[in-house]
Amino acid sequence: MEIMHQDNLQKVIRVERLGPQDMRQVMELEQLCFNYHWTEEQFRLGLEKGAFFVLGIRQGIDIVGYLAYTKVLDEMEILNLAVHPKHRRKGFAARLLSTLLARCREQGVRKGFLDVKASNNPAIDLYLKFGFKKRGVRRKYYPDTGEDAILLDRTIS
Repeated sequence: MEIMHQDNLQKVIRVERLGPQDMRQVMELEQLCFNYHWTEEQFRLGLEKGAFFVLGIRQGIDIVGYLAYTKVLDEMEILNLAVHPKHRRKGFAARLLSTLLARCREQGVRKGFLDVKASNNPAIDLYLKFGFKKRGVRRKYYPDTGEDAILLDRTIS
């Protein structure tokens, strides 16, 4: 049996469904990544009532990214996708997104939606690489910046 040392544990990366017990780390990421962010109570209520789901990506014991989404019948909407600034450009967002799309296919979800800040070119590029298409604009949608939201969607199954 191989004994893993602490340095090796930090390299173990996995995607898993998160729950209320993970909210402290999710809130730290939320506050670090977004000027206008959800509260811990909003996350807890949403999870407890099944209003949305959260996938997390862990490196060792630390959550380094998360993706929150809703699923109603055969449609899914991505609510938030965040990766810790120190862990960006390592493929974590892509791994979260590909895991979500695989789960959606398994569950018979046919359509996916999201909105993203017009200035968030790295996120827009990622979504376009995953087959999302620009479908519209919501003017001055984001309350923290007054920025436009780009609406994206894609067929899943």
